[in-house]
Amino acid sequence: MYVYLLSAIICEVVATTALNASNGFTKLWASLIVICGYGAAFYLLSLTLRDMKVGIAYAIWSALGIVLVTGVSAIVYKQKIDVVGMTGMGLMIVGVMLLMVFSNASVH
Repeated sequence: MYVYLLSAIICEVVATTALNASNGFTKLWASLIVICGYGAAFYLLSLTLRDMKVGIAYAIWSALGIVLVTGVSAIVYKQKIDVVGMTGMGLMIVGVMLLMVFSNASVH
């Protein structure tokens, strides 16, 4: 289930990165990457949900997706993040870790 989830997150990050490049769906190849990427991401997420609670899967998806999209955007689009943004993303990761390790909500 974690392989499916990580694969879904990677597909989502690729699709989101291409969304910026699609220029409002006016660029064909970037638009096709967006459509295929999100389609694959949601399909893989649906496979994850067979064995993982939706709240836990979405928490992991959201936190890792935000961190990875921010990192890719910094490299590809030269977008910068400040200390407050980095701190916030760190807190999200810590929150997901707490949820997974200590919360009864993560038990399926």
